[in-house]
Amino acid sequence: MKDSIGRKVAVIGLGYVGLPLCRLFLKHNFEVYGIDIDDRKVQALLRRESYLSDLSSDEIESMFADNRFHVSQSFEPIPDADHVLICVPTPLDQNKQPDLSFAKNAVQTLVPYLRPNHLIVLESSTYPGTTEEVLLPLLSSTGLKVGEDFYLAYSPERINPGEKIALEHIPKVVGGVTSSCTERAKALYGLVFKQVVTVSSPKVAEMAKLLENSQRFINVSFINELAMTSEKMDVDLWEAIAAASTKPYGFMPYYPGPGAGGHCIPVDPIYLLWKSKMAGGNAEFIELAGKINDRMPHYVTERIIKCLPDSKDVSECHVLIVGVAYKKNVNDVRESPVLTVMNNLLEKGAHVSFHDPFISKLQLSKGEFHSVPLSPEFVQKQDCVAILTDHDGINYEMLVQHAQKIFDARHAIPDSISGNKENIVYL
Repeated sequence: MKDSIGRKVAVIGLGYVGLPLCRLFLKHNFEVYGIDIDDRKVQALLRRESYLSDLSSDEIESMFADNRFHVSQSFEPIPDADHVLICVPTPLDQNKQPDLSFAKNAVQTLVPYLRPNHLIVLESSTYPGTTEEVLLPLLSSTGLKVGEDFYLAYSPERINPGEKIALEHIPKVVGGVTSSCTERAKALYGLVFKQVVTVSSPKVAEMAKLLENSQRFINVSFINELAMTSEKMDVDLWEAIAAASTKPYGFMPYYPGPGAGGHCIPVDPIYLLWKSKMAGGNAEFIELAGKINDRMPHYVTERIIKCLPDSKDVSECHVLIVGVAYKKNVNDVRESPVLTVMNNLLEKGAHVSFHDPFISKLQLSKGEFHSVPLSPEFVQKQDCVAILTDHDGINYEMLVQHAQKIFDARHAIPDSISGNKENIVYL
C-alpha cells in the first residue's frame, strides 16, 4: 500500500497544526491543497507572509517554490485530493462545554465533495467518540460505506509551539474506524513520519491525546498550588524543584507560572471532564486542577501588588508586564492567564503597559494596548516589572540593573544575573 497510496493531500485548517503539516507533506513531494475559511490567513500565505511564530516568511516562500502548494478558502479541490486532514479549532464555548462547530462545519462542507477511496482523518483534539459518533454519520449520509468506499481515522496532533522539534520525529498515533481505515492512515503517515503508532480505535487515539494533556494540566496545577503554599512556608520552591530533579528516576520537573494557557492544556482536559460526566463517571482530579489554575492569575495579581511601594496607592503605580503570550517564544495569547492578570491590575487602577517581542497589541478591559520597547529609562520609571512569560531574547540583565522591583513568575532571571539583589521576587 505504501507504494500505491496517492500523493495528493488536502489540509483543512491552516493554523499551528495544519500549516506545519502542509510543509511536511510538501517536503515529501506531495501535492498539497491548503484550505481555510479565514481569508486573512489565505491572503497572508498568498503574499508569502507567515502568521505563526514557528514558521518564518522565508519558510512560507519555500513552500510555494515547486508550485505544489495551493491555498484557498474553497473546498472544490477536495475531489482531486486522495486524503483529507481536518485540523480545525475545537475550543470551549462560553459555558465551558466542547464546541465542535468548526469540525462539524468542515465535514458538512466537504460531504458534497466526498468520493470513493477518500481517506478522511481528524487531527483536532476532542473527546473520545467524536470521530465515530459525530463525523461518521455525516460522512455516511452520502451512502458511501466506511472501510470500503471511504476511510475514516483519528490521529491527534502533537505539535508543541515554540519548541524546535522536527514534526516528523514526533511519533504519530493513528486509530481507524475499521482495520482497513487504520491501515490506510498508517500508510499515509508512514510516508512522512519516522514512526506511526497504531491503536485499536479512534476512541483510544482520542483518549491518548486527552491523557497526555490532562496529565500536564494536573501536574501544572499541583506545582502552582505548591507555589502558593511555599510562599506561606517561606520555602524557595524553585530550589526545591532543582534539588528534586537530581533524582535519576520517578520524578519529572514541572514549574509554576501565572496559570495554564494555550489552545490545548486548559481546554483538552475539560473535554475529557465533560465526556466523563456524560458517561456517568467523574474526573475529580481534572475538576480540582481547573479550580487551582483558574485561581492562579488572581494570586499572581496579589503578589505583584505586594511588590508595589507601600507609600503609593495602586492607582499611582506603574506596572510593566514582560511577556503576555501563553508560553515562551510563541505569538499566541489564546487562554493566556497573563491577560487576566493585566485586566485585574487595570481594574484596581494601576497604570499597566506590556512588552512582548511576539505580540504587538492586545485588547483588554480598558481598551487597546500596544507593546512598548524596553529601555533603561522606561524600566526605571516602573514601580514593578512583572515577568510573566519567559521569552528568549529579552535583556533580563538590563531589567535587573534598572528595575526598582521585579516579580519573576517564571524564574527567567538566573542566579548568575540576579545574585543577591533584593529587588527580585520570585513566584
